[in-house]
Amino acid sequence: MELTKEQQDIIRSTGNIKINAVAGSGKTTTVIEYARTRPEGSRILYLVFNKAVKTEAVRKFSDRGLSNVRVETAHSLAFRHIVFRHHYKVRAQGYRTYEIVTLLNLQGNGEKHAEYIIANHINKCITYFCNSDKRKVQELNYLDTVTDPQARAFVSTFYEYIIAQTRLLLSKMDKGEIEITHDFYLKKFQLLNPDLGYDYILFDEGQDASPAMLDLFFKQKAIKVIVGDTHQQIYSWRYAVNSLEQADFNTYHLSTSFRFGQDIADLASEVLVLKKHLKEDSGDTVSILGKGNTENISTRATLARTNLGLLLKAIEYVTENKRSRQIYFEGNINSYTYADEGASLYDVLNLFRKKRHLIKDELIRSMKDLHELEDYIEKTEDVQLSLMVEIIREYENEVPEIINTIKKRHVENNDKEKADMIFSTVHRCKGMEYDSVELVNDFISEKRLEKLKEDRKNFELNLQKLNEEINLLYVAVTRAKNILSIPETLLPDAFIQESPHIQVIKVENENSEPAKNSPAGNKSSTKEKAYSQERVRATHKAAYKPWTPEEDEELAGMFGDGCTVQEMADHFGRTKGAIIARIKKLELENFY
Repeated sequence: MELTKEQQDIIRSTGNIKINAVAGSGKTTTVIEYARTRPEGSRILYLVFNKAVKTEAVRKFSDRGLSNVRVETAHSLAFRHIVFRHHYKVRAQGYRTYEIVTLLNLQGNGEKHAEYIIANHINKCITYFCNSDKRKVQELNYLDTVTDPQARAFVSTFYEYIIAQTRLLLSKMDKGEIEITHDFYLKKFQLLNPDLGYDYILFDEGQDASPAMLDLFFKQKAIKVIVGDTHQQIYSWRYAVNSLEQADFNTYHLSTSFRFGQDIADLASEVLVLKKHLKEDSGDTVSILGKGNTENISTRATLARTNLGLLLKAIEYVTENKRSRQIYFEGNINSYTYADEGASLYDVLNLFRKKRHLIKDELIRSMKDLHELEDYIEKTEDVQLSLMVEIIREYENEVPEIINTIKKRHVENNDKEKADMIFSTVHRCKGMEYDSVELVNDFISEKRLEKLKEDRKNFELNLQKLNEEINLLYVAVTRAKNILSIPETLLPDAFIQESPHIQVIKVENENSEPAKNSPAGNKSSTKEKAYSQERVRATHKAAYKPWTPEEDEELAGMFGDGCTVQEMADHFGRTKGAIIARIKKLELENFY
C-alpha cells in the first residue's frame, strides 16, 4: 500500500515521538512499518488496549515476518511479572460490595446500609489508587472523585475510615490472604519500577492510559512512541489520563482516514468544534481528510452512549420487527443486564415486585424496597444500578419477556457476521468499524451545550465530563464506513452538507407522526400497560408518556433554577419518581 507523507515522516523519525491519529487513519499499518524499518535485531514491545486488539496485532506483525516484536496488553505484561512470581491467585470479577463488608467486618453508624455504602467507596478508592501513579493511598484525595452532593457528604463523614479500610484490604491482597484483583497486580508492577529491557516501546491508545502504566512507560530506557487520538479519550471514569498531552515528545499527525469519505469526515470535524461551548477559543478545528470509498453494506450497528439507551433501542428492534431477526451485542450480552458487582436486572425487578426470596444478590436483598436502593445509589453514584432502576420503572413486569426475546435472537461470538444488527455502547465498540451505523438519541447535543453555556454563570460545570461527552459522539460518528444514520438533534448547527452517506433521522415528539424513512416508520401500536398506570394518570395526567426534547430542555432549566422535585412534578403532571428518574437519565446533577 502507498503510504502518505505523514506516515513516511513518522517512519523516518528518530527519538521519542507521539502520534495524534484520527479515527481510521491506519495507525496499525504505520506502527508496523515503523517497527519494520528499525535496526535489525531491535527488541520491540507493542502495548495495546485489550486482548482483541492484541490478537489482531500479533497476526499482522506475523504476516510481515516481524518476529522481534512482542505484543502485550498492560495487564498481560504485569500478570507474568507479578502473579506467577508471587504465586498470587487472581479474582476475575473483583470483589462485590457485600463481600467487602464481610472481609473487613465493616460497621455502620445506624444509618441505613451505611456499611454497604462504605464498602462501595472502598472498592472505588482501590480502583482510583491502583490506576494512579502514587505510591501510597494517603497521597490521593479520593473525595476529589465524588461529585454528587449526597455522596460527598457521606464520604466526608466517613473519609478516614474509608481510607483506613482501603489500606487494610490492599494489605490483605499483598500478603496473599485473599485473592488479588487485576487492578492490584498492575499497580504492584508499576511500584516495582521494572526495567522491561526493550529498545523500542510502542504504546497504543495513549489517550486512555492509566497514570500507573504511563509512569512505568516513561521510566523505561527504550525509545518511546505513543499513538492515540486526543479526541477519543472516553475512559476518565477509569481514571485514565491523556498521555499525548503529558508526553513532552516530538509530535506527528495522521490526519487522513481510510475508513470513511469526506462527508463523514466533515461531520466528525464539526462535532469536535462543539468544544467551543466549554471554554473560550477551545473549539478544535481538526481537519480530517476522508479517503474511504467502500460502498459495501454487510455489517449494521446501533450505537448508544449508555446501556439504558442501547437496551431501549434493542427492545424496540425486537418487539417492532415482525419477522425473526438475529442480533449481536458487542461484549458479553449478560454485561448489559448485570452490574459490575453482580446484581442483575432480575434482582432489581424482584425488589420492585417485593419477591425478596427470588433475589440472588445479597446487596439488593438487603434493601427494603426500590426507594432504599435509590438512596443507596445517590450516596454511591452507582450508575449501573441507577440505569437498572430506570428500566424497571419503565417496563416493570415486561422485563423478563423482553430480555428473553433479546437473548433468543442473540447469536454466538463465532456467528457475529450472521447478525442483522449489532448493538453496542461506544465504550464496547472502541476500535471497531461497521459499514452502516445508527446512533441512538442519547448523546450530548449542541442545543444542550448552548443551554449549559447560558447557565454557566450560575452553576459550576463539569468541563472534563462534558469534553468526554463530545468525544463519545465523535467516536460514535467515526465508527461508520459507508452509511451514518444520526438523529437530527445531534447534528451540529454548522453542519449543513447533504450526502447519501449521512441519513438524518427525524426526532418525533409525542404528537407527531413517525418520519417515513425513520426506523419507527413501521411502528406497531405498543401493548397497553397495567391498569395501575391509568390509575396514576388520574392524578398525574402526563404519567408514563414519552418525554419530548422540549420537555427535557424545560426540565433542565427548572432544575438549574433550583425548583423542587414536587414543583417540577406538578408542572409536568408527572410523579416525583418520574422526575427523579429523568433528572438521573439526563445526568443534570453532573452538569450543574
